[in-house]
Amino acid sequence: MAGKAEMVKSTVHNEASNAVSIGYMPGLDGLRALAVFAVIAYHLGVTWTPGGLLGVNLFFVLSGYLITSILYKQLESEGSIDLKDFWLRRAKRLLPALFLMLISVMLWALVFAPDRLTQLRQEALAAALYSGNWYFIFRQVSYFESFGPPSPLGHLWSLAIEEQFYLLWPLILSLVYRLIPRRKWIISIMVFLALISAGTMALIYIPGTDPSRVYYGTDTRAFALLAGAIAAMILPCGNMSLKIDGSKRKALALTGSMSLIITLWMIFRINQYQVFLYQGGLFIFSVAAAFLVAALAHPAGFLGRIFSIRPLRLLGKWSYGIYLWHYPVIVLSSSLVDTDGPDILHSVFQIAVSILLAVISYYFIEEPIRHGRVRALALSARVSVSAALIFAVMLVTSMEGMQILAKDLSGEQETAGYSKELQSHTESPIDTEAEAEAPPEGHGNSITVIADSMMINVEPALQESLPGIIVDAEKGRQMYDAPEVIQELREKGKLGKYVIIVLGTNGAFTEKQLKTTIDCLEGAEEIILINTRVPKPWQGVVNEMLTNIVDSYYNVRLIDWFAESSGHNEYFYKDGVHLNPSGIEAYCKMIIDALSESQS
Repeated sequence: MAGKAEMVKSTVHNEASNAVSIGYMPGLDGLRALAVFAVIAYHLGVTWTPGGLLGVNLFFVLSGYLITSILYKQLESEGSIDLKDFWLRRAKRLLPALFLMLISVMLWALVFAPDRLTQLRQEALAAALYSGNWYFIFRQVSYFESFGPPSPLGHLWSLAIEEQFYLLWPLILSLVYRLIPRRKWIISIMVFLALISAGTMALIYIPGTDPSRVYYGTDTRAFALLAGAIAAMILPCGNMSLKIDGSKRKALALTGSMSLIITLWMIFRINQYQVFLYQGGLFIFSVAAAFLVAALAHPAGFLGRIFSIRPLRLLGKWSYGIYLWHYPVIVLSSSLVDTDGPDILHSVFQIAVSILLAVISYYFIEEPIRHGRVRALALSARVSVSAALIFAVMLVTSMEGMQILAKDLSGEQETAGYSKELQSHTESPIDTEAEAEAPPEGHGNSITVIADSMMINVEPALQESLPGIIVDAEKGRQMYDAPEVIQELREKGKLGKYVIIVLGTNGAFTEKQLKTTIDCLEGAEEIILINTRVPKPWQGVVNEMLTNIVDSYYNVRLIDWFAESSGHNEYFYKDGVHLNPSGIEAYCKMIIDALSESQS
């Protein structure tokens, strides 16, 4: 009986509405579980799910589908939408868990990273007002190329987009319904708006540059929500029947299966730096996800039964809390300096902690508030107990790396501390055996290095070992800057016959940009590319691009710094990128050995 009761209650992201019932669709809870774990895999840096960030799009499509199903059914049955009731229910569903997480993170910062409080306070306020995505846009906070320690609140931009949708969509839908009540015209308007949104993304995005503006923007992500809304209008969940003929059942199975294949293929194959993603890829994914949602919502579909297994349904019910908690847990329990490769046990620990915190939040705070089963005094007690439990868990998590990261967050990695240490170190010659193996032809006179901030700290040591070497390094430099730099060096007569390219620390680049850079070096006897070690998502993309390009040019060689530095945390300062004296010594030796091979 309990299972039957569960199957008939109404939900929107596990939420009931007094105004209208759309029926419980357990398969959608399973899809939420897939979405949230795709996002977790992406944030954990799991290499075989480069498209895990697409899990956010799944949430957008789901929200568009479920919210539109409820709103349109209410319009049809009552002629209007009870906006006050709708917004109150959304607030009761979303705000308690969010505030609990924000308070916990702020307490963590107060104890472990007080220097971070000012920035986190601003981000927390933006998150509470559901304007975090625009806050990041206007503050030019990159989702993909931000340097230094990530913010534990950086994932809340997507909740801001959803909440803006919840605020505006009932008003828009009500207005359109009053002006043009026919369903087919409403669908046409939705399709038009979705195409405008996708087109805006493609138009604004400039290949090879940071895509954060189009990634964060409500205007450029609305098509995913609208794709779900269109699916709700075409296949209303309240009108689905278990009894459909064989041909329709086969069509439903085929459509659902193909949509699932496309969804999974893109999660496993697409990465956030591919031009295709912003010039139609996200739109295609959203359309496939909309078909998948509709197939899972249909009671006659076999996929719905597969996604309805109890573990997936439970994880789907907790998915909002898991999404809220997973990123703070990952950020606050990970050290930026980690050259030992993936730690599966540590990742499992982080996932388990995220689920535990979500469960505490769900049963102690969210459900009682949502269903009005708690009085003020009882609520205070629940909040206190939940906060105590959560803070205790996060305190335990700190043993896994939070205290290390707290020092990173304080900004010490960019202060004069390590600069002074570096200066004192480079005032005397680097003590390496490699210096005796330096290239014989005028030492460094024939060598030019074009680099980003990675090489700024290394330059004095290279000058010491290779007198006359030209090092042109600049903070924030990207691959697309290289052709102009090469031209300037050539005009000044500073472009040697051996050219070393050290770019990729600050972000990914396209194959075209890399080839343009290499082609600009026509006439160089040898071009040496050095790959990167940077604790950011673009590390693998950059290193794969550099590895693949080598076979296309006879005079291009790769130095594998990523492999050379593996297992050597002691080479790096706390940002996990810039080298301390020990790392500089190893880096210089690697370069000198490579040049010796070239000139032998």
